[in-house]
Amino acid sequence: MSLNFSDLLAALGLFLVLEGIAPFLNPQGVKRAFARLLQVHDRELRYAGLGSMLVGVIILFLVR
Repeated sequence: MSLNFSDLLAALGLFLVLEGIAPFLNPQGVKRAFARLLQVHDRELRYAGLGSMLVGVIILFLVR
Protein backbone atom coordinates (compact mmCIF):
# COMPACT_ATOMS: atom_id res chain seq x y z
CA MET A 1 0.00 0.00 0.00
CA SER A 2 1.62 3.24 -1.11
CA LEU A 3 0.55 6.77 -0.35
CA ASN A 4 -0.24 8.67 -3.47
CA PHE A 5 0.62 12.38 -3.21
CA SER A 6 -2.55 13.33 -5.08
CA ASP A 7 -4.61 11.43 -2.46
CA LEU A 8 -2.92 13.45 0.27
CA LEU A 9 -3.68 16.71 -1.52
CA ALA A 10 -7.28 15.61 -2.13
CA ALA A 11 -7.68 14.85 1.59
CA LEU A 12 -6.20 18.24 2.48
CA GLY A 13 -8.53 19.97 0.03
CA LEU A 14 -11.57 18.17 1.46
CA PHE A 15 -10.47 19.09 4.98
CA LEU A 16 -10.23 22.77 4.05
CA VAL A 17 -13.64 22.72 2.37
CA LEU A 18 -15.24 21.12 5.44
CA GLU A 19 -13.46 23.52 7.81
CA GLY A 20 -14.67 26.50 5.78
CA ILE A 21 -18.38 25.61 5.84
CA ALA A 22 -19.12 26.80 9.40
CA PRO A 23 -17.43 30.24 9.13
CA PHE A 24 -19.07 30.80 5.74
CA LEU A 25 -22.57 29.93 6.92
CA ASN A 26 -22.45 31.30 10.47
CA PRO A 27 -19.48 33.59 11.22
CA GLN A 28 -20.98 34.91 14.48
CA GLY A 29 -21.48 31.38 15.78
CA VAL A 30 -17.87 30.52 15.00
CA LYS A 31 -16.71 33.62 16.87
CA ARG A 32 -18.78 32.57 19.89
CA ALA A 33 -17.36 29.04 19.70
CA PHE A 34 -13.78 30.36 19.58
CA ALA A 35 -14.49 32.68 22.51
CA ARG A 36 -15.80 29.67 24.46
CA LEU A 37 -12.63 27.73 23.60
CA LEU A 38 -10.61 30.29 25.55
CA GLN A 39 -12.54 29.26 28.67
CA VAL A 40 -11.96 25.52 28.25
CA HIS A 41 -9.25 23.97 30.40
CA ASP A 42 -6.19 22.55 28.64
CA ARG A 43 -6.95 19.01 29.80
CA GLU A 44 -10.46 19.09 28.27
CA LEU A 45 -9.08 20.44 25.01
CA ARG A 46 -6.41 17.74 24.92
CA TYR A 47 -9.03 15.02 25.48
CA ALA A 48 -11.16 16.48 22.68
CA GLY A 49 -8.13 16.51 20.37
CA LEU A 50 -7.22 12.96 21.32
CA GLY A 51 -10.79 11.81 20.71
CA SER A 52 -10.83 13.52 17.34
CA MET A 53 -7.55 11.89 16.33
CA LEU A 54 -8.75 8.45 17.44
CA VAL A 55 -11.99 8.77 15.48
CA GLY A 56 -9.97 9.89 12.46
CA VAL A 57 -7.63 6.91 12.73
CA ILE A 58 -10.58 4.53 13.05
CA ILE A 59 -12.23 6.04 9.98
CA LEU A 60 -8.98 5.76 8.01
CA PHE A 61 -8.58 2.15 9.14
CA LEU A 62 -12.12 1.28 8.05
CA VAL A 63 -11.83 3.06 4.70
CA ARG A 64 -8.38 1.77 3.82
